[in-house]
Amino acid sequence: MNIAFISAVLPVIVLLYFIYKKDKYQPEPLGKLIWVFLVGCFSVVPAALLEALIMPFAPDAETMPVLNGIFNGYAVAGFSEELCKLLLLLWLIWRSPHFDEYFDGIVYAAYLSLGFACIENVGYVFQGSDQMVTALMRGVLAVPAHFLFAVTMGYYVSLAKFDPEHRRSHLWKAFLFPMLLHGTYDALLMVSGTLGEAYGEESMVVMATCAVLFIVFIIFDIKMWRWGLKRIKRLQERSKEQGFDRMHPFDGFTWNF
Repeated sequence: MNIAFISAVLPVIVLLYFIYKKDKYQPEPLGKLIWVFLVGCFSVVPAALLEALIMPFAPDAETMPVLNGIFNGYAVAGFSEELCKLLLLLWLIWRSPHFDEYFDGIVYAAYLSLGFACIENVGYVFQGSDQMVTALMRGVLAVPAHFLFAVTMGYYVSLAKFDPEHRRSHLWKAFLFPMLLHGTYDALLMVSGTLGEAYGEESMVVMATCAVLFIVFIIFDIKMWRWGLKRIKRLQERSKEQGFDRMHPFDGFTWNF
């Protein structure tokens, strides 16, 4: 098997295992998780179509590089991808009898988002001139980012499911917060790229600006991990409070859809 392909999918597999292992109290049916993952793989299609409809409205990259990067980060990538993921997630799990504890929202959102990330990552790796460098960079940054967007989405979908009184507010947050995280992540990278293309990468002002943006990006990425891990722990505690017995992650799983 192609080493580039393995490098592209390995980070996805690691995170799938990580979040499944965190599902301590009522592990989800393996068949259901595989189905959600496969739908996540398909979600790149409607997301790409929606992005194609929005992209013509982007500000000109040569004359307005900053606005172009921000627009593409938030409106094209963040809005399109997170909206498609959320709609498919709700369609798949909202009425499912397996969605019966708080932590389930994070598990299912992560599996769907990692399906998306898997297809996207394979595409970027095989399009790049240096496949291994692309696989390494995206494996460390892009794939975990999709995972963390999903943690936020799943967190609020679970709150919406089990807190009917504030359901509308939680569902709105299930879209808004992942979209803002995704948009910020992409915009910080895209603005650096458009500035370099518009004014030249050797410009001292551009170099200094890109350096600052990179530092902000690293801080933001670390913050996302802290927020994500806190949300995982919080919903684990909520699931425990629901009274489920503690189980090993691979004890008693089924293939039910």
